[in-house]
Amino acid sequence: MASKRKRISVGAAVTAGLLCAATFSAVAGVTAAGAATAGRKPLTGTVIPAAARQHPAGAVAKSARVNFELVLQLRNVKAAQALVKAVSLPGSASYRHYLTAAEWEARFSPAAAEVSSARDWLASEGFTLGAVSKDRITISASGTAGQIENAFGTGLENYKVDGRTVRMATREMSLPASIAGSVAGAMGINQEVATADAATASTAATESTESAAAASTSPFPPAPPAFVTAPPCSSYYGAETTKVTPAFGSGYPSTVPDEVCGYKPGQLRSAYSVGSHTGKGVTVAIIDAYGSATIAQDATQYFKNTDPGNSFANAHFSQLDATPFDDEAECGASSWADEQAIDVESVHAMAPDANILYVGAQDCVNGLFNSEQQVIDNGLANVVTNSWGDDAGDLLDDVATKTAYDDLFMLADTTGMTILFSSGDDGDDFNLFGLSSADYPPSSPFVTAVGGTSLKIGKNGKQTGQLGWATGRSFKCTANVEGSLPGCTAATVNTWLPVSYDGGSGGFTSYNYTQPYYQAPVVPASLALRNEALDGTQPMRVEPDISLDADPSTGFLIGLHETFANGKVAYGQTRYGGTSLASPLLAGVIADADQASEAAGGAAVGFINPAIYRLDTASGAIDDILPGGLQAEYRVDNADSYVSATGTLQSFRELTYEGPITYCDETGNCATRTNTLTTAPGYDSMTGLGSIGPDFITDLSRF
Repeated sequence: MASKRKRISVGAAVTAGLLCAATFSAVAGVTAAGAATAGRKPLTGTVIPAAARQHPAGAVAKSARVNFELVLQLRNVKAAQALVKAVSLPGSASYRHYLTAAEWEARFSPAAAEVSSARDWLASEGFTLGAVSKDRITISASGTAGQIENAFGTGLENYKVDGRTVRMATREMSLPASIAGSVAGAMGINQEVATADAATASTAATESTESAAAASTSPFPPAPPAFVTAPPCSSYYGAETTKVTPAFGSGYPSTVPDEVCGYKPGQLRSAYSVGSHTGKGVTVAIIDAYGSATIAQDATQYFKNTDPGNSFANAHFSQLDATPFDDEAECGASSWADEQAIDVESVHAMAPDANILYVGAQDCVNGLFNSEQQVIDNGLANVVTNSWGDDAGDLLDDVATKTAYDDLFMLADTTGMTILFSSGDDGDDFNLFGLSSADYPPSSPFVTAVGGTSLKIGKNGKQTGQLGWATGRSFKCTANVEGSLPGCTAATVNTWLPVSYDGGSGGFTSYNYTQPYYQAPVVPASLALRNEALDGTQPMRVEPDISLDADPSTGFLIGLHETFANGKVAYGQTRYGGTSLASPLLAGVIADADQASEAAGGAAVGFINPAIYRLDTASGAIDDILPGGLQAEYRVDNADSYVSATGTLQSFRELTYEGPITYCDETGNCATRTNTLTTAPGYDSMTGLGSIGPDFITDLSRF
């Protein structure tokens, strides 16, 4: 939710007592499995929990084409997990002694005979066979929906989930017993639509640009709708303030800082104490869907304008784009260009001499996994940043998806790569689904989940404070938006409308992953056992792990080609945020740490979680993010970014919001409860360990 350009919902108002929160059985996915027939075995976890299947949207045509990946089991999962711990835990005899990808595959990848048997079965069912991945974890295949139903012993139906229509299996899949023992499932039969944390273009603008995409002959989507930052805004935090009239009340100050116009690269390097580190010799891979025809041109212009001492040419930028792209309308293809600009420019800002490899996936469905696999299998980077995820995927993604990704992440961890994922921009996802869940892949214990803060950078480029990112937003009813802004009527003109949740650092306690060894001494039991009613007394994985700047109102100035209101496509500079910013910022910092470690004769820092949970006790390495009391920002946007109106739209933005959050389902039924994510001394549910301190790079590289 980078710039919050989404139009305001005009759905049903909240009605007291009208609840749609999921029951225990809906959350847990208690459903009848497909009956196992003679010679067949069910594949546990291949049906999506009932919470996601509450709104059927019609049958899937038997002739519909389905692309999927058959996911095979590793030969010794426990040994692979033990190796991850051995190479990443400070003090271990094998600490930072990494394998090559070929060595890992020889130990853990599925045996050639298992791959051959699985391919033979796929062929016997009439599927079109694709490639076997280099790691032998997946086999690509395609067929009709009817073939899928027959081969896997399931049904397929469409469902409405979070405003999208997606295909899901109606019951647990099964396979012949002869191959079931080596197969985890089939990724892609149940559709998961990953979202970029910057993909928030307004409805009208998105529709127009996606129509243009269909008519374009370019392999890239058209330029995204422009978001034009409106004044007043500040060059640094607190440089400009506004006396709010009428007073907002509830104990908030009457004069508050204006939002920043967008921090520039030098401000962020200074605030995060990057110093002389530049990431030289390190490669950072950025994985998003789609791509932009102008990204290199845009980044070159951007750094010429804002950071001329660090030419973009130093990034030795390269791209791997999986053209031809597909599913562009479903994925909001144009809006991923915003994400690409954030990622590329923020990585270069923090590591000006690091090499940058951009990998543009074919789509936001299966394509992202394929791109991740391409980078990790071939060792194309030292650090990989991912500013996307499946909303509530910890609960709603199937076992095949989690198995494929987790096994891939273990390969990365044991070969010395650092894998980062933004934690999401909707807190615990209650506002999207009416239940609390972490996103996936951020909830995987084999990656670093990067949450968000509201970063205050003062006049001299140093931090003046930092808060957990969760924002409550109250719009001011003014004459120009009367009638077009919900609740804004003649009777409410010149008043502040009720506060609603705007967005914040993603995080929650996993339903699936037990507490990893590195969290055990640090994460409070109250968080690790939050899902005790479902998971029992076993402590579970909690995310995020660590946080950096994400609040869009303290966001990063980026440059890219945009489609402006007059239809003209041109280069512009604007401000973005979200955890889509936090992850690539940290990726640049990790590149700096890799540079420092290797300069001292060490190895790349690799999977950083075991180390950073120990750094939490080191003075200067981690900045604890504490409650800041009643603080707020004043923000002005162009009204047409949100509603059908001209002029400006004012908002009062509560920081570290802990108020009510509302969810309304497809039928208009609504539920409300307070934000479950908060800041606190030590590890907390909103920012994890906190943010990086002035000694983070040095301490991590020398650990």
